[in-house]
Amino acid sequence: MKNAVIGNNKQKANLIVLGAVPRLLYLLQQSSSSLQLRTECAVVLGSLAMGTENNIKSLVDCHIIPTLLQGLLCPDLIFIEACLRCLRTVFISPVTPVQLLYTDPTVIPHLMSLLSSSQRTQEYITQIFSHCCKTPEHQTVLFNHGAIQNIAPLLISPSYKVRMQALKCFSVLAYENTLVSMTLVNVLVAGEQLTQVFVKMMQRDQPVEMQLTAAKCLTYMCRAGAIRTDDSCIVLKTLPCLVRMCSKEHLLEERVEGAETLAYLMEPDVELQRIASTTDHLVAMLADYFKYPSSVSAITDIKRLDHDLKHAHELRQAAFKLYASLGSNDEDIRKKITETENMMDRIVSGLSESSIKVRLAAVRCLHSLSRSVQQLRTSFHDHAVWKPLMKLLQNAPDEVLVMASSTLCNLLLEFSPSKEPILESGVIELLCSLTQSDSPALRVNGIWALMNMAFQADQKVKVEIVRSLGTEQLFRLLSDPDTNVLMKTLGLLRNLLSTRPHIDQIMSSHGKQIMQAVTLILEAEHSIEVKEQTLCILANIADGNTAKELIMTNDDMLQKIKYYMGHSNVKLQLAATFCVSNLIWNEEDGKNCSKLCATHMN
Repeated sequence: MKNAVIGNNKQKANLIVLGAVPRLLYLLQQSSSSLQLRTECAVVLGSLAMGTENNIKSLVDCHIIPTLLQGLLCPDLIFIEACLRCLRTVFISPVTPVQLLYTDPTVIPHLMSLLSSSQRTQEYITQIFSHCCKTPEHQTVLFNHGAIQNIAPLLISPSYKVRMQALKCFSVLAYENTLVSMTLVNVLVAGEQLTQVFVKMMQRDQPVEMQLTAAKCLTYMCRAGAIRTDDSCIVLKTLPCLVRMCSKEHLLEERVEGAETLAYLMEPDVELQRIASTTDHLVAMLADYFKYPSSVSAITDIKRLDHDLKHAHELRQAAFKLYASLGSNDEDIRKKITETENMMDRIVSGLSESSIKVRLAAVRCLHSLSRSVQQLRTSFHDHAVWKPLMKLLQNAPDEVLVMASSTLCNLLLEFSPSKEPILESGVIELLCSLTQSDSPALRVNGIWALMNMAFQADQKVKVEIVRSLGTEQLFRLLSDPDTNVLMKTLGLLRNLLSTRPHIDQIMSSHGKQIMQAVTLILEAEHSIEVKEQTLCILANIADGNTAKELIMTNDDMLQKIKYYMGHSNVKLQLAATFCVSNLIWNEEDGKNCSKLCATHMN
């Protein structure tokens, strides 16, 4: 059987269909079977697992995992290694439910105890751990059972495979995990700090896979707060290593991983973004990511073309992610990105790609660039990016909608030339529908965009916003549990209630409900910022010719204004005083005192 199935997927499938798996598992479990027979059964099962995903599903359905885990209790090392090899092959398959490793609480400690048995057990067990550590709960289980102490010595194993699998283990353990990362910083391996061991593994004379995985470990530790962003091991070692991985000399999959890890490393840190943007012409280097599959490979090498096609989506996605990260804060970097060959055209075409991941990465990149006043006025206008963006908003998953609507907020700022054509495209209905979403992020963006739209808007636009949103929904948003939604709704209301004719008109039709909402907010437990924004709305109402009567005839509201004038917080004092100032101001005395809520970049 063993010789028949090696390298032959058809024979493997035939044996599985004929019912060989339950029989092999039965023989493997029988204590009356000789150790040699049980080992041969584990080897044949391991070979069957090397086949297709359907083969793996059949093996898992036959309960191969609990049977092999039980087999690990046998004292014979050769049998244990055969069981582990098969378990490794089953667990690295994407169709295997990793939770099966954690069902029995005795399994992980037993695997830890087997780590010292041989180089093979070390390789297989660490590979199982790195593939089965998918959630914070998994990280905690492995951490609590001594994964760090048990695996750290393997980083200096004479076997490259063991070192590599141990390194991969640390990368999945440290990812977004502060406790693990903080512990790793203090670990010593043969008297040397673990971070320095990782730095040595990033040296150019090491295999690329090792350099890249060591860089990921340090990146994750840095993002988890265990290593400072200005530490030399990040600035002088990790960042240059990841930039190097983006160059043409590396395999496409290495370039993808390098770019995505680099984007994650510098996402929150403007200084790292500046350093990366000037390292090895990175911005120009990334332009090459869009050139696959190349026309040359199409003619000369079908195998190469197939490989390029497979990775083309991933390359574009990685490049967009890295551009988004690079340009998230610095104006000069954004300018450099938009001036890269055909960059805006590439983003526009990326917004309508078939791959959802590429669309998301492209809109992230667009959002990052949309934080630039200059780009909003030039590149965004020249390429009419609002059109594909609006199309993307019509029918997209929530994660794409969040990013696309964030970008739209910036395109609706008063200095953006795209604001007018977007308004004419009937966007108000779409934004109002976003405010009814279950997702707080989408509600915030919907109301944020409406707030930016209402800034210095014509009466016609304001009336359309109030009509489309509906007073019921507006007041529902004013009692939203999410503070960001509440703040942006107050900002929208403040922008709607600006200039006297607009204030008087809106208050004549919705005055009672608005005053009621203002009262509720001022009486409830809210932050200083929320109350300040609410008092500013009141100040705008006080600036109306007829609207101010709604305050003047409301003793309760006048008492509230008086109370906030004596408040310990100076911002609330100022806002309340501003209300009084507007209440006593006569129309002929001078300028309009109503204030708009400044529009904000998203």
